[in-house]
Amino acid sequence: MSRHSKLQKQVLSLYRQFLRAGRDKPGFLPRIRDEFRENAAIRRTDVMHIEYLYRRGQRQLDQLRDSNTKQLGSFSKPREGPDGDL
Repeated sequence: MSRHSKLQKQVLSLYRQFLRAGRDKPGFLPRIRDEFRENAAIRRTDVMHIEYLYRRGQRQLDQLRDSNTKQLGSFSKPREGPDGDL
């Protein structure tokens, strides 16, 4: 069994922290799991992108821990219509 790198351990720790913080807020756990599963496809060698997502995740975790937080914003690309316009 291979050992995890420092960055992998940090990401796993962040995931656990998200799950704990989202436990008390309805609807958050599925979104947290989906987000991490989607980003699990990123190649391990793409360290810059992983570190960027890790820092972004830390900021989102701070927001989630705030007692006033009811939802988290998401960044998504606008969808194009069938004829190519937005």
